[in-house]
Amino acid sequence: MSDPPPGGSTKRTLLERLAAILLRAPEDRAQLMGVLREAHDHRLIDADALSMIEGVLQVSELAARDIMVPRAQMDVIDISLPPDEFRAHVIETAHSRFPVVEGDRDNVLGILHAKELLRLYEHRDVDVRDLLRPAVFIPESKRLNVLLREFRVNRNHLAVVVDEYGGVAGLITIEDVLEQIVGDIEDEFDFDEASDHVLAVEAGAHGPRYRVRAIAEIGPFNKVFGTKFSDEGFDTVGGLVTEQLGRVPRRGEKVEFGGLSFEVLRADGRQVQLLLVERSGKRTADSPPDRD
Repeated sequence: MSDPPPGGSTKRTLLERLAAILLRAPEDRAQLMGVLREAHDHRLIDADALSMIEGVLQVSELAARDIMVPRAQMDVIDISLPPDEFRAHVIETAHSRFPVVEGDRDNVLGILHAKELLRLYEHRDVDVRDLLRPAVFIPESKRLNVLLREFRVNRNHLAVVVDEYGGVAGLITIEDVLEQIVGDIEDEFDFDEASDHVLAVEAGAHGPRYRVRAIAEIGPFNKVFGTKFSDEGFDTVGGLVTEQLGRVPRRGEKVEFGGLSFEVLRADGRQVQLLLVERSGKRTADSPPDRD
C-alpha cells in the first residue's frame, strides 16, 4: 500500500483547489466572475490574471464603437498635400500606420506604413499611391473578440470604422483591442501630456461624453466640467472614483456623484486606468452648470 502524500489529505494541490471552486458550475457570466474573484481572494490566481480574464470576457461584449479613436481625433495623411508636409506630420505623431485620404476623411484610399516613406528619400519619383496598402473597413457594431480574431488571421493591425451610412466614424488598432485585455501598452513614442487626459469623444444624453484618464489631476478636470471637487485628499480623478466605491473599481462599473456619471472603461487589480465621464442628468448642489 502506498504512503499518503506528505502533509496528509488536508493539503490539496493548487489545481485541486481551483477545480473545487470552478466545479460549482456558474449559471451566468456574473456568477463566473464571482467564482473567479473568489479564486483570487483565496490566492489561487493573482490580480493580473484576474484582470486579464475580466478583459477577455468584456471584449466579447464590447463593439468597435466603444473603444475606437473618433473621426475627429484620427491622424490621417492627405495625399493631396506635398510629401514634405505630411512627412512632418508623420514624424510628429510617431504612428506606424496612417489612413491616407484625399480631400475628405470619408475618402480613404488605403493605409500607409510610415517606414515606406523612407523610399521617398531615396527615390523622389516614387508615387505615394504606389506605397499604399488596402484599407480594412468594419462596421461600428463589430464585436471586439471577432475583430481580434480577424486581425490575427489576416495579419492586419488597423481597421477603419464606418457608420451605417458608409461614412468614416473612426479607426481602431489591434493594440486598442489588446489593451482591453492586458491594460495600457506604452512604448517609447507614447506621451503623457496633460492635454490628452480629458478628451471629448461623442455626444451623450445630457451633453458631451469625455474619455478621462484616471491619472488626470482634479484641478484641470474641474475646469473642463465646471465642478468643484477637492484635491486635498486625492490628486487624481481615479482616486475620487476609488474613494466613492470604497475599493478598486472594476471594468464596466458605474458610479454617480457631483452631478457626473463615471463608467470604468479600463482597470486592473490594482487601479482604475480609464473612465467615460458625462453628466448624470441628476441635479445636485455641486452639479456643473449647463453648457451649450
